[in-house]
Amino acid sequence: MSTAAGVWRERLTLLGIVAGCTVVLSMSGAHLGAQRLAAAGIADPGTATSAARLLGHWAGTLAAVLCVGALVWIVTTATPRDDGRIDAASFPVHLLVERIAIFWACCATAMIVISASADAGIPVGRLVAGPGLGSTIAASEVARGWCVTAICALVLAVGVRFTLRWMGHCVALLPALIGVIAVPVTGNAGQGPDHDIATSAVIVFAVAMAVWAGTKIVAAVLQDVVFRRRVQALQLTCGAVAIVYGALLATLMLGGLPILGSAYGRAVVVAGALLVLVWAGDGVLLLARRTPSRLVNGVSAAAMIVVTAAVALAANSVPPRFTVHEFTTWDVFLGYQLDAPPSPVSLMTEWRFDPLIGTAAIVLALGYLVAVVRLRRRGDQWPVGRTIAWSLGCLALLITTSSGVRAYGSAMFSVHMGEHMALNMFVPVLLVLGAPVTLALRVLPSAPKGETPGPREWLVWFVHAPVTRFLSHPVTAFLLFVGSLYLVYFTPLFDTLIRYHWGHEFMSVHFLLTGYLYYWGIIGIDPGPRRLPFLGRLGLLFAVMPFHAFFGIATMTMTSSLGESFYRSVNLPWLQSISDDQHMGGAIAWGSSELPVIIVVIALVAQWARQDRRAGAREDRHSDRGYDDELDAYNAMLSELARNRR
Repeated sequence: MSTAAGVWRERLTLLGIVAGCTVVLSMSGAHLGAQRLAAAGIADPGTATSAARLLGHWAGTLAAVLCVGALVWIVTTATPRDDGRIDAASFPVHLLVERIAIFWACCATAMIVISASADAGIPVGRLVAGPGLGSTIAASEVARGWCVTAICALVLAVGVRFTLRWMGHCVALLPALIGVIAVPVTGNAGQGPDHDIATSAVIVFAVAMAVWAGTKIVAAVLQDVVFRRRVQALQLTCGAVAIVYGALLATLMLGGLPILGSAYGRAVVVAGALLVLVWAGDGVLLLARRTPSRLVNGVSAAAMIVVTAAVALAANSVPPRFTVHEFTTWDVFLGYQLDAPPSPVSLMTEWRFDPLIGTAAIVLALGYLVAVVRLRRRGDQWPVGRTIAWSLGCLALLITTSSGVRAYGSAMFSVHMGEHMALNMFVPVLLVLGAPVTLALRVLPSAPKGETPGPREWLVWFVHAPVTRFLSHPVTAFLLFVGSLYLVYFTPLFDTLIRYHWGHEFMSVHFLLTGYLYYWGIIGIDPGPRRLPFLGRLGLLFAVMPFHAFFGIATMTMTSSLGESFYRSVNLPWLQSISDDQHMGGAIAWGSSELPVIIVVIALVAQWARQDRRAGAREDRHSDRGYDDELDAYNAMLSELARNRR
């Protein structure tokens, strides 16, 4: 009874902290809303609307991090049964996701109207009663972000209601994470100077914070869950990432101005101080090999609730840099200046490091090399060619997304098409030849029998999961590889994606993944998709060429310009013609597929020859041991069938 009373006492304490944050945010909402709208030259929609915007933002953020944290908790700690369903210990966490996801969807739906009302300077009641609700929502970037969040939350709420499988929760993480980042990328980080770096940074920050804060709150709300050491390690890692990327964001938004001179800066100080304290406590407990007590979990969760309130406060405040900076067209559409036309030198020197994909390329390269070193120290060998292929692929990924190729690719269609072809047809080939899954399976230890599955088991389940088999099937991979090319560029989708930096990040990740799936089925070394015979793979490779040729020719001969509104708004002074630049982009799309095809053909022929040599050696061994060869065995089978029929 005393234990149950203690649990409810801690839950009531958390509710009290939530209520306190609600009061503070309500009092701050009207002032911050008026300040933000005055800076943008928009009328004040009223105290109620401004306060509702701040409170709704915080409630939606809190629900989002709780859903993500609960899903991560299930994925990392559950012990699936033989039928793939999660164990009984993880079921309360699953129920928490079911309930919170519904609240998240409702909150995000309400925030669509509230955000549109606040951005337009119209009270919610008058906006809903008037005829221009749809156009007002379409005109607000933040409202559109909440639309995406509402859809993702609804998908999550419906999806988790009909699955108890471990893999189902892994898949559910995708809409949950998209819902987490949809609003931050449309806020302060997506505006003004250096918004390309800030957008990439806020994506990483939002995901790391969601995992860190979400798992903390889950541990405090559900006292019966087993707090494992791997969760502590995950929290410590996500905490370090959140602090580093949060500091980067704060630096960009403050612009060198006094940190305590604005509401934004004061919110950053509160959030930063609490994050550092919680992270330091996590580190001490992990080094001491001690599991957090119930009290520590409660204090950490309370700190995270306050941090989410401070983050919502900062998101609805005017960053100091915006108040003193004179915005230019390039600040709005690019975030930086391009004073000279592209050249081989500028493409390699105009670096704007991508905190998302650029960091991922470095981490992937270092992780691969560490795995190879561990394998060789154990006395096992790993082909040097695979290491070289993976390292070159990561280097190409880094250069493509963080050098002048990305800087000019965000402003010019021709360079963008070169970037697309590299990410879709060149980098995936090198990464696939690196066989990362095979290396991971050889390095990662197996979980002891009867213990909770670890990373090696997760990887095996993911590779052989139905969703992976479907996506990596040769037909599916071919359709994604070819179809997405036409879907992105020959629909209004490209006009939206090219306008925002999050759109560039989405296209980069999409092109990279579809290319990897396609080449995985052709020259992949890792276990996974059911592969065609070598002649079928060769035919699948050459089947792409007519589609790329047609795309290039269609792009070169179009009378209209792709992304015309955006490129005309950027208005590069040294770019003479948008149509000529698109013609060049079509030529790049048409001709750039030859080099990857040569590499793939060489790799495919080498794999074919290697398989023939292995088959020949196997037959020779059988013959030397007195076994019948395949022809004799086949003839003996036919003779036996004929005798049985008679």
